[in-house]
Amino acid sequence: MAPTPAIAFLTLGCPKNEVDSDRMRASVLASDYRLVDDLDDADVVVLNTCGFITDAVEESVGVALDLAEWRDRRPGRRLVVAGCMVSRYQDDLAAAMPEVDAFVPVADEPALLGLLERLTGTSPGTEQPRFRTGGGVSEYLQVSDGCFRSCAYCTIPLIRGPYRSRSIEELTAEASLLLSAGTKELVLIGQDTSSWGRDLEAAGDITGVVRVIASLEDLAWLRLMYVQPDTITPRLVQTMATLEPVRHYLDMPLQHASARLLHSMHRTGSAEAFLELTTGLREAMPDIVLRSTFIAGYPGETEEDLDELLDFIATAGLDYVGVFPYSPEEGTTAACLSGQISDAERFERANRVREAADEVSIARAARLVGETLDVLSEGEDSDGISIGRWSGQAPEVDGYVMLDRPVAAGSIVPVRIETAYGYDLEGQVIA
Repeated sequence: MAPTPAIAFLTLGCPKNEVDSDRMRASVLASDYRLVDDLDDADVVVLNTCGFITDAVEESVGVALDLAEWRDRRPGRRLVVAGCMVSRYQDDLAAAMPEVDAFVPVADEPALLGLLERLTGTSPGTEQPRFRTGGGVSEYLQVSDGCFRSCAYCTIPLIRGPYRSRSIEELTAEASLLLSAGTKELVLIGQDTSSWGRDLEAAGDITGVVRVIASLEDLAWLRLMYVQPDTITPRLVQTMATLEPVRHYLDMPLQHASARLLHSMHRTGSAEAFLELTTGLREAMPDIVLRSTFIAGYPGETEEDLDELLDFIATAGLDYVGVFPYSPEEGTTAACLSGQISDAERFERANRVREAADEVSIARAARLVGETLDVLSEGEDSDGISIGRWSGQAPEVDGYVMLDRPVAAGSIVPVRIETAYGYDLEGQVIA
């Protein structure tokens, strides 16, 4: 009997895409198809793309074309391109990329097995319902999808649609499945995590989700990311400050510090308001770790605006900062604004912001030398080095703690920090 088709996944983009891919992988695991990691073993590759900005789209196209060469090296192979790029450019992709066998927008990803059956001519069998594959030390728990905001530079509403909260019941079931498979840390994500419940009758707010998930057995750490600054309420801060599994860590995209530019972006805030926010967070949680993102070179940005952003970064003392040069995106309001800044100048400004942020944040990381921190082990990396993260490091984006000896993945151990290498730390496990 011939083996059933083998399916492999490759994911580009943000953690929301990682969750989408994991759901698709889970559907394959629950079918008669085989899930493989090595592309050379696969009959079908599903590429989950990013379409947020032009650079991400170009990367997605490049990877898809490379995979088309993989497909052509063996008869019968198939290539599926899914995700945000498809949702954004679906009408044009079939003609532009004939090398691809099928395109799957985000909204159609739950129907992947039917598509695989059509491509392979093999039935997936009777699927057993499954939310996620699970098993990672840290896993993302997506509380919502889409966005209700109208930020002038952003394509998310065009790609993902309106804001949709997932029910607490669904979130609890998925979280419980992940924890039962060995996950120790859950990271709450969404395009706008803290606006959860705004579209559900009598649902409450994100603090209700935090309290329910934090009460689950076997959860060690709970982390919040993508929390918009105008939704950080006293109730949320109090919940974070008092609920044990919740890490004193907050990722809040501020995007700029100039009130004038923020208004042009269709956002609220100012340098003064954001400094008041960070001060209040530190008063409630003196050990809180703060991450943010900023856009440089937005249309109409003056040197005075940029100086205000640089002054804010120097004063706010953020622990981690993501910096992006503005990208004019088709279909967004900002792309039509006057005062567009050249590519070279946008990248130069982003580099200046990046350097200013690094100066502050790397110095803050260096202060941890000599401290003893609880570290969640992730086992060994690809080079055989034992690594983990302390609670001030989110998965994938904030660096690692390198350990002096092996520690079982999923274990939380005290580590005395001995060296800082930029954002990465090195320490000795205390027996």
